[in-house]
Amino acid sequence: MSGLGPGTGESRATPTLDGLVTGQLLRLCQVSGLGRTDAKSYARILADALGPEAERPLDLPPPSHSFLSDDSTPVEFSLSYRPDAPPALRVLLEPGWGAGSLRENGRAGLRAVRSMADRWGFGTGQLDVLEDLFFPADPEGPLALWIALELRPGGVPKVKVYLNPSASGAARAEKTVRKALKRLGHRQAFKALPAADGYPFFALDLGDWEAPRVKIYATHRELPVPAAGGLSRMKAGPDAKTLEEFLRLAGGFDDGPRPAGAASPERFEGRPVLSCHSFTRTDGGPTGFTLHVPVRDYVRHDGEALTRAKAVLTRHGLDTAVLDRALAAVTARRPEDGVGLVAYVALAHERGRPPRVTTYISSEAYEVRPPAGEQREPVLDTSAA
Repeated sequence: MSGLGPGTGESRATPTLDGLVTGQLLRLCQVSGLGRTDAKSYARILADALGPEAERPLDLPPPSHSFLSDDSTPVEFSLSYRPDAPPALRVLLEPGWGAGSLRENGRAGLRAVRSMADRWGFGTGQLDVLEDLFFPADPEGPLALWIALELRPGGVPKVKVYLNPSASGAARAEKTVRKALKRLGHRQAFKALPAADGYPFFALDLGDWEAPRVKIYATHRELPVPAAGGLSRMKAGPDAKTLEEFLRLAGGFDDGPRPAGAASPERFEGRPVLSCHSFTRTDGGPTGFTLHVPVRDYVRHDGEALTRAKAVLTRHGLDTAVLDRALAAVTARRPEDGVGLVAYVALAHERGRPPRVTTYISSEAYEVRPPAGEQREPVLDTSAA
């Protein structure tokens, strides 16, 4: 997968974060069918968004903890698979990851979003009216602002921002979500949501979207598989059988013996399942629903995670070979030699469109987590650089 050459700042002698992740991105662009010119443009955008801290050698620890990944890499890739179309490549990044405080992290993120808005000519009005809610003077929580770029031919991505409902404290997260929805005109939206254990993310589509979404993510701890059918509040959305089947495939409930901490026969007992409802209009309820399974918490190694993801793709008539090529674009290690490369598997439904499957792929810039049950030090993997 080296036909596009090294990424920005990439060096085998002294690997850096921007060198590693831009090299991964270039190769993933090739997998997803994006051309060379677009790939190089997106690699530069990623390097610029990460800032000068990304030029630090990878043999140094990350300058700060990032909740975006298990090893504090401020980048995650994903591929969204659709019938009869190439997969959509996305990159999630934390532009303020090198800041000295959560407050400065958020300010750096806002500057990055507004710089992108100026560059690509889109408005930030919806984000602006929420600034006091999500960027208080003394913020709390695990994140401030993330940016997701959906990469398209032509060099201009679709842009999403992810905000932290717990910025004013975890106890106020629900209130923050309610206030944000009302300010955006979605006065009845919160009433449509299912019961949840928390609200980790509030997301907005910015820029060139056919139908911009407001998205609310919810956690469901120790979720029993049969409860999945009651989570969707989308009219004419997925039925209970479809959602339960997805959880069984992604959670490996029929795989035989499971490692310690894995899902029980009835429920997910590790990292919680996430649901997401999206709203594209201010009345009529949600128009989209997604379930996210943190597959890395329920496998011994990535070989099992890969098998689970392929089973979901096959069930929905989608090409599994693309995922093999995507993992090879990110790392040269064997899937069986670590766990966490395949972070999440998601099943998404949107009104008027066929279901989509998304696989979330970790960069593993700083660590490769050993397989479950193995006691050894995580290793730095720069073999894909």
